[in-house]
Amino acid sequence: MLARSQVVGGDLLIKITGVGRMAVASVAPNGFEGNINQHIVVCKTGDRKVSEALAAYLNLDFVERLAFRRATGGTRPALDYPALLSIPVILDQRVPELSRIATGEYLRMEAIARQLLASIDDLLLTELGIQLPPEPPATLANRVFPRPFSELTGRRFDPSSHLRNLDLTGGKFPALPLTKVAQLNPRTDFSQLESSPISFVPMEAVSDDLGEADRSATRPANAAKSYTPFQEGDVISAKITPCMENGKAAVLRGLVGGYGYGSTEYHVFRPDPTRLNAEYLHALLRLQTLRRHARLFFTGSAGHQRVSEEFFYRLQIPVPQLKNQERIVEKIAARRDEAKRLRAAAAAQLAAAKLEIEAMILG
Repeated sequence: MLARSQVVGGDLLIKITGVGRMAVASVAPNGFEGNINQHIVVCKTGDRKVSEALAAYLNLDFVERLAFRRATGGTRPALDYPALLSIPVILDQRVPELSRIATGEYLRMEAIARQLLASIDDLLLTELGIQLPPEPPATLANRVFPRPFSELTGRRFDPSSHLRNLDLTGGKFPALPLTKVAQLNPRTDFSQLESSPISFVPMEAVSDDLGEADRSATRPANAAKSYTPFQEGDVISAKITPCMENGKAAVLRGLVGGYGYGSTEYHVFRPDPTRLNAEYLHALLRLQTLRRHARLFFTGSAGHQRVSEEFFYRLQIPVPQLKNQERIVEKIAARRDEAKRLRAAAAAQLAAAKLEIEAMILG
């Protein structure tokens, strides 16, 4: 009920705190009613067109620099009201339409890239000859189920892990237990490297949508005691929520010194190179249906739940011949590369459009 926190359609919203871009702005849609928190201010311009012109102006890169120079604070910079109001404004009604065109094209290309990435699961399952059953509705009848005691022997007793089975066997290729063709959390010894720099891959360095790891950071090998070690060619996959559900997993290629270490919240897989392609395993681990099923094997308290090793010890995967795995991987890589190309082109077009708008405003 606090008046200063209320938002209605046409209001100008401006971000004033936090790491990253400062003074990011948007306009509340028509008919909207809501509230802001302490990280945003609401400006009542009284005219939707004025709000749109100001939002488009504030989102330009040179205005971001003006805003950032006015921010105060260390780890959490912020704009106070006098600093925000001191930002010089050039109100040009041409800016919103030009920004809308540029942003629309960016969003169109980004949507195509997302569709390409989302289609990888279907591509992989089709190549493996696997047809998944439809997801059952979340009814009470589907949440109550009997299981004979013989099925529980030697396994967990919690109901969630017995709700349903994950069947990736198909009929096109033979299926094997994952741990027959890959080691799970194997021992990695790089003590002989002493203080030599090797790759450091924290959780934030792993992309959830592309499934790639930034390996540019390094740390001394002898500082790895409290981290998860790995080596060239390993596959890492997040085990903690929500990183696991989001698909944070990567094949580790090009590690500095051939070794690395990172978050303790990784499971590490070391494929047998004579039987299992690392990129193929990576694609399987990122299957959405596998990630959803892995949630049934969570352990720990709410907010800090993790996928147990038991899930992977029981997981069976299709294992085609290596040449077939490589063929599948090439098709997946082609779609992922095209998505990256589209995103790069979209970002370049948007940046060029912003420069044109800035030149128009500044002369």
